Amino acid sequence: MTAPTTASAAPLPVRRAALLRALPEEQRWLIQDLWAAQAVGIVGGEPKCCKSFLALDMAVAVASGTPCLRRFCVNDKGPVLLFAAEDALHVVRQRLDGICRAAGLDLAALDVNVITAPSLRLDQADDRSRLADTVRALKPRLLVLDPFVRLHRIDENASGEVAPLLAYLRDLQRRYGVAVVVVHHARKGAARARAGQALRGSSEFHAWGDSNLYLRRMHDHRLVLSVEQRAARSIAALNVDLHAADQALALHIVDAHAPDAAPEPEREPAERILQALAVAAAPISLAEIREACRMRTARLCQALNHLVSAGRVLKAAGGYAMAPVDP
Repeated sequence: MTAPTTASAAPLPVRRAALLRALPEEQRWLIQDLWAAQAVGIVGGEPKCCKSFLALDMAVAVASGTPCLRRFCVNDKGPVLLFAAEDALHVVRQRLDGICRAAGLDLAALDVNVITAPSLRLDQADDRSRLADTVRALKPRLLVLDPFVRLHRIDENASGEVAPLLAYLRDLQRRYGVAVVVVHHARKGAARARAGQALRGSSEFHAWGDSNLYLRRMHDHRLVLSVEQRAARSIAALNVDLHAADQALALHIVDAHAPDAAPEPEREPAERILQALAVAAAPISLAEIREACRMRTARLCQALNHLVSAGRVLKAAGGYAMAPVDP
């Protein structure tokens, strides 16, 4: 007896590699050198290592278009959606206010939206549907979920239980073009392990992330931020500190030669940037400035951030332009 034949399925879509779209440098990053555009990933570390402060600093930076940690350019400003499962709403407000004051911003002017539901369970179909509906309605550039352990009642050590939850977040990213930051704890006693391997639970967490940020408290009490990228070169580790100034509590980068402040950029890069903007008839993009100045992106961003903070350069929808001179 001959087995019944079935209609063949349609072939999978393919495209020659040379015809795949190539993104310009500034479109590859949500936050230059820290978080890739539309990336999913982990902000990880042991308790009391300021993971939540880092995630909130990212939220303020993306919502305002100002540099994260006062150093790293934001290339795609937009709304932010945040769920803070461990902190009371007044604590979230207090922390956001402090970060805004440190960055010279007004929280009331920022499109930062906080989910106020008492709980959010990613292992519950109804909650997954509600979160997807919220993302679809608000269209955030960035979704922050803090921390993962409060978002489920599964066994974090079981790959078969963790993978579907992370796959759901990956699906949100792909469907709605949103970057996803998940705050997650490191294992106790894993200080000597590689940062990604020190994350609590299944190895799925480390494998899932496109961009991962890790905070560690060293034996000399220094707080160190490590960056790990799936598809880009990772920058060197940075010393950071939770600094309070005028009741503004926020993370700051600690430079070896200037512990209390970021270094002033050298004069020559700033002059080259101003010269490029002076001859432009309209605002120009980061890529156009880099091309005109022949400067590395990290060096350019540092000098450009300083010029924006000093009020000599304006960041507009079309790029950067010279600030008007007050007569």
